[in-house]
Amino acid sequence: MAKGFSDTDAQCRKLVEDARRGVFSPVYLLMGEEPYYPDMVCNAIMEYALDESQRDFNQTVFYGTDAETDKVVTAAMRYPVFADRQLVVVKEAQAMKNIEGLAAYCTNPIPSTVLVIALHGASVDKRKSLYKAVAKNGIVVESLPVRDYEINRWISSFYAGQGLKISPEAAVLLAEHAGTDLNKIAVETEKMRKNLPESRTEITVGDIEENIGISRQYSIFEFTKELSYRNAAKALKIAAYIGSAPRFMLLTATAPLFTHFYRILKYEAFTMKNPGAGNDVRARVLGVNPFFLKEYDSAAANYPCRKCMAVISLLKEYDFKGKGGNSGEAGQSELLMELTAKILNI
Repeated sequence: MAKGFSDTDAQCRKLVEDARRGVFSPVYLLMGEEPYYPDMVCNAIMEYALDESQRDFNQTVFYGTDAETDKVVTAAMRYPVFADRQLVVVKEAQAMKNIEGLAAYCTNPIPSTVLVIALHGASVDKRKSLYKAVAKNGIVVESLPVRDYEINRWISSFYAGQGLKISPEAAVLLAEHAGTDLNKIAVETEKMRKNLPESRTEITVGDIEENIGISRQYSIFEFTKELSYRNAAKALKIAAYIGSAPRFMLLTATAPLFTHFYRILKYEAFTMKNPGAGNDVRARVLGVNPFFLKEYDSAAANYPCRKCMAVISLLKEYDFKGKGGNSGEAGQSELLMELTAKILNI
């Protein structure tokens, strides 16, 4: 079974807790396209592996572009000075000229050294010796990107881990602002928490709007919602606002619109085959919170399969136009208004 973000999250939270308790592996390989979890583990190890007074003699940090394999191995082979362990960290390790050269050390690492090989937004080849050596003798963290359809659930899970509860609409709004950039979500959340009373445990749309600077009223989220309900005046007003943004590109609208109408089509197909399915099952198939099922019921009624397919075809056409294909003299904002009007008239 493919490893999902829930598994990675659980693994990394355990590694952070182990670090707090002073439990370490002799070698860590932190890698993956999404840097949030590797950074989390690396930061925890660097914080807890040594006391402040021990770091001058027992902590060595290399950076990939300047890190030579033999120097990293030499540092790792040393013994700690007046401490139980020493820490050797290689950051941006994907930039090393011969990262595979670390495999020999990782095959038989020294127990008194904690070696952290941290790649940023990259991975080593699992077929090669380094990965196999660390997998056998240490710990590998592989952080895969969270997909668009998973991000709202990740945000809810992340907030729960912070002792907070976030409303479904607030999670959608935050996801629209940050996309699937987990570090950005974490940074924006920390910024917001500093402006809220410590006693607050429930985060609303208003909190996101006021503290992160996002307007729900004129967001893509609100745009797709008005299209779902066929509220033409509001949808066109939001489209005009979105299109007026500096450097607006049509792709920033067609991509979420495609995701939205694809979900509507998927929802219709599932409900036709499973008319008795409960809300939790239907929401799980869509990858959304059950809170949003009312909107999808309306959308399915307003855009039955034939019309939904016509909208998806239209989105492909305008995506091509937005990239400069057969768009004539129409600008990006004009194309969005055209697209919106045509969707509403299907």
